Amino acid sequence: MSGDASVSKLSCARKEGSAGNVAPTMLPELPLVSIALPHLPATRVEMDRRGWDYVDVVFVTGDAYIDHPAFAMGILGRVLEAAGFRVAILSQPDWRTAEAWRNFGKPRLFFGISAGNMDSMINHYTANKKVRNDDAYSPGGVIGRRPDRATLSYCQRAREAYPGVPVIAGGVEASLRRLAHYDYWSDTVRRSIVLDSKADLVAFGMGEQSIVEIARRLAAGESVKDLRDMRGVAYALGAKEIPPVDAIVLPSYEDMKSDKQKFATATRLIHHETNPLNARRLVQYHDRQAVVCNPPSLPIGEQDMDRIYGLPYTRKPHPIYKHERIPAYETVKDSVTIMRGCFGGCTFCSITAHQGRIIQSRSQGSILSELRSMGRDPSFTGVVSDIGGPTANMYQMKCLKPEVEAICRRQSCVHPKICKLLGTDHGPLIDLMRESRAIPGVKKVLVASGIRTDLARRSPEYMAELATHHVGGHLKVAPEHTDPEVLKRMKKPDVQDFGKFAATFRDASAAGGKPKQYLVPYFIASHPGSDLGAMISLALFLKRNGYRPDQVQDFIPAPFDIATCMYYTGIDPFTGDQVHVARNLRDRKLQRALLQFFKPENYFEVRQALLKAGRSDLIGSGCDCLIAAQPPKAAIRARMEKANRALTEGRYVHTTDGERPGEKPSNPAVPAGYRPNRKTATRRPTR
Repeated sequence: MSGDASVSKLSCARKEGSAGNVAPTMLPELPLVSIALPHLPATRVEMDRRGWDYVDVVFVTGDAYIDHPAFAMGILGRVLEAAGFRVAILSQPDWRTAEAWRNFGKPRLFFGISAGNMDSMINHYTANKKVRNDDAYSPGGVIGRRPDRATLSYCQRAREAYPGVPVIAGGVEASLRRLAHYDYWSDTVRRSIVLDSKADLVAFGMGEQSIVEIARRLAAGESVKDLRDMRGVAYALGAKEIPPVDAIVLPSYEDMKSDKQKFATATRLIHHETNPLNARRLVQYHDRQAVVCNPPSLPIGEQDMDRIYGLPYTRKPHPIYKHERIPAYETVKDSVTIMRGCFGGCTFCSITAHQGRIIQSRSQGSILSELRSMGRDPSFTGVVSDIGGPTANMYQMKCLKPEVEAICRRQSCVHPKICKLLGTDHGPLIDLMRESRAIPGVKKVLVASGIRTDLARRSPEYMAELATHHVGGHLKVAPEHTDPEVLKRMKKPDVQDFGKFAATFRDASAAGGKPKQYLVPYFIASHPGSDLGAMISLALFLKRNGYRPDQVQDFIPAPFDIATCMYYTGIDPFTGDQVHVARNLRDRKLQRALLQFFKPENYFEVRQALLKAGRSDLIGSGCDCLIAAQPPKAAIRARMEKANRALTEGRYVHTTDGERPGEKPSNPAVPAGYRPNRKTATRRPTR
């Protein structure tokens, strides 16, 4: 159960990890597809039924426990189990006391802490800092099942429950906050989560290699301090400890907080060290204490990808949820992951920062085996909702010159133009798509992951396959904007590329006998570089091309992202250019309204935006006019209903969102959030 037998081989594997473009094999030999095993224990009763008197690892997660490879706790739990460890899942525990952390007794090796598949603040709040109405990763979609900044609370309770047990934090929230970072919700620069959580280690990026190595080495008797030589971990040094001499010293937390130019400098340095093939160790001081961030883990090879996705998942939520729907699971339950990573380098996206820029693909045999298993499942509808990953069409794409890739520090392989050394062959993907359609029990295989349009247009054969067989009436794509300045800041192709893709898709659909298929483009409001003029141009583009987006995105400055640096500092960290930023919530609301100028409830905001930008020529009855000269009745009615709601809810000028009707807040600037029954009326001061 402890995995001790594997330890003797591990020291050699660690040495080999310093060379080559792929990580050494870290997982045990397994068949590609196994018979599904029961869920890992999520209660003490289940642990007792297995006859266990202890567990090696307690994995704490802010999400509902779903044993499916689209969810972190599903993959990491099964990977540890396959390596011979006893694992229990503590899902969405009550963080107000440490009792839940004692459910399984003292873990022999460590607590593994994750806020869940999302950063908890993005999970809880909208771009306008309003509490969301639901939580897609909770049973029934109910909010309030995890705290704000869940990693901090979970680590604290683990320490309280069993002092001395190593606490290892990971997941998206910990990864993106491993160094000093801008926090949108408090509008401050916050310290590294390593210090605030007091975790022994933060394992950043995809965690399969890290979590197995940590478990094996602790089981072999090493201390948690001995693990500081691992790739993909960050840790804090004591005040008297000496930082590694080979590290790049970043601007300190105090400098980043007081000087926006130094914040931009730190962002540039950090992102230059994200290629695991040439990344160097980083050190950042917080007062007298240093946080050390080792180079990222090496990408895993096809063999390990096959083993990970061939583990015996039930592909279902744990039975404790009975008949409660978990929205995120319903979305992806019939999807198949074929690859991970993204070399697009979009500045507003965290995928590259978390999964890496190097594409890691499964073999065709592994993917088809999973599809065959799904086809045999009586509950399967026959429709594969998505076959893809972070993108739909980067499967098995890679740099054609490994020796160049090993020294490359380019942030995007496709911007400002596609690198001539990038292999963009869609052939393996086309073969996979064709084979997937022939699986018994599979009626339809859809593509719902984002299409990289500039790559897709390079392969007319791929476009024909996609449009003819893998689109369920409409295809979602993300041009994101039309303004050249904004697209440059995003590292996205120009709008002409989207126009050419749209024409190619239309022709391919017609040739495939599906002329009524259409595109659903996604756009972002308030991204750095976007002002009212840029958004008005985008609104005109939408009107002229007949697009009426049902869903729009407001830019949310996620920790670690390059675009977040631009939002906070007004500086492009790679060029030094000054960048326009819509920071005021009212300005952001106007930009969002312009994306849906055609909705009556947005009439008055659109009018205000047009007048503010000096574009009154777009108010009236002309062919390019966005709104009529007089508000429609529906617009007046919507404004009245909004005012009545505010009155009913008690939201007057002296109250803020988050207060109860008629309640006088103790601190009007602080909403109730997700910390009910807190001892103090105000938050602790931000350090």
